[in-house]
Amino acid sequence: MVSTAEDAVKDIPDGSRIAVGGFGVVGVPEVLIDAVRDQGAKDLEVISNNAGVDGRGLGKLLETRQISRIIASYVGENKEFARQYLSGELEVELTPQGTMAEKLRAAGAGIPAFYTITGSGTQVADGGIPWKYDSDGNIVKSSPKKDTRALSTFGEEKEYVLEESLPTDYAFVRAAKGDRAGNLVFNASARNFNPPAAMSANTTIAEVEELVEVGEIDPDDVHVPGIYVARVLQLTPEQVADKPIEKMTVRED
Repeated sequence: MVSTAEDAVKDIPDGSRIAVGGFGVVGVPEVLIDAVRDQGAKDLEVISNNAGVDGRGLGKLLETRQISRIIASYVGENKEFARQYLSGELEVELTPQGTMAEKLRAAGAGIPAFYTITGSGTQVADGGIPWKYDSDGNIVKSSPKKDTRALSTFGEEKEYVLEESLPTDYAFVRAAKGDRAGNLVFNASARNFNPPAAMSANTTIAEVEELVEVGEIDPDDVHVPGIYVARVLQLTPEQVADKPIEKMTVRED
């Protein structure tokens, strides 16, 4: 247990690799992100499905220029993310969503690499995806060619791509419920990338909306066991209630 978000992140150094749970604005560890912004660690490499939206989630760390590299699946909903990428201020390694989730999970399972058919026959395997531009829009760094191998599954031979796992220094996750031993439960779609992110790190920090005592969570309900979690932060009611809606659609009566 840690008593404050500041205590939870105070030892994170410059240059850390951090996996961050969430999808859009759902299941995002906003309080821990705010704490890192205030703590000031910079030159961070972040692994997350996206970078939130402008002014929310990882968008806050982009605004303060604390992120130098992102491994992500999606750029679209964050204008500052796209601007920094296209202007050469930020290196972005675009990765298919399922592959990224498995790369994080594999790290937690001690698997250094695995083969997947995702991306076979595309630039994901062949290389050439722009990772970094210069200020004039020229590509200065691209994804490398990956190892491939023909493998037979169900009697049919196909080409598979070798993907390396993604071990991280720290992970930030947000859970609906957690106990003092670090066992976590996520609510509905807020589960998203949180479990694989939690598995990937040397030090996983969880912010929890409801803190219970050890034994109060049925073992069958645990989504992430406490063995993966190093620090647990209980949120205040005000922090729990701060849940934005990314896009609101209304219907005329």
